[in-house]
Amino acid sequence: MPFTRLFQMLAFCAMATLALAGCAGGGGPTQLPPASFVAMQEGPGEDYVIGPLDELTIFVWRNPELGASVQVRPDGRITTPLITDMPAVGKTPSMLAEDIKLQLSQYIQEPLVSVIVNKFAGTFSQQVRIVGATGKPASIPYRANMTVLDAMIAVGGLSEFAAGNRSKLIRFDKETGHQREYSLKLGDLLKKGDSRANVMLMPGDVIIIPESKF
Repeated sequence: MPFTRLFQMLAFCAMATLALAGCAGGGGPTQLPPASFVAMQEGPGEDYVIGPLDELTIFVWRNPELGASVQVRPDGRITTPLITDMPAVGKTPSMLAEDIKLQLSQYIQEPLVSVIVNKFAGTFSQQVRIVGATGKPASIPYRANMTVLDAMIAVGGLSEFAAGNRSKLIRFDKETGHQREYSLKLGDLLKKGDSRANVMLMPGDVIIIPESKF
């Protein structure tokens, strides 16, 4: 085999190895895929975890007198007709409905219970935190289909001295048990309207926006 041909093959293999190493996450922050155009829900998703001070409406089919509109107390419990001090924090609405159903089964036959979250603050793990050079750094409740754009609108956008395109998103990876870091192009998103820079958020995400050095 000619030396030139052999050198080209070795160079190609080396480049392929470097590319695979980059895909494995060995370098800096990676880029998340653009968000699809799905409207954010007003309320939480089905896997929402109830937190303190959330406001709930409990319906008991054919037994409206057993339902109630309640606020989760700071101790994480609720009280409804026939049920006292039911733990609510840490449960999804469907889990809480099932627990209420089991309690009410002592008094009525086969109760049908549903739980709706009307106003929610969310547990710490259900919130999205935006810190750094933004209009008003805040921790906001995660909503189903929430995107970076939704979160930035909620906190008033970027500050005057923000380095938007150097922003980062920190996300906990449940599979590996480690945090992962992703790059965000908030300047392109908010100042240029580049929809490719809009990405989906997950509960517990942290958005960090640095200030420009100039």
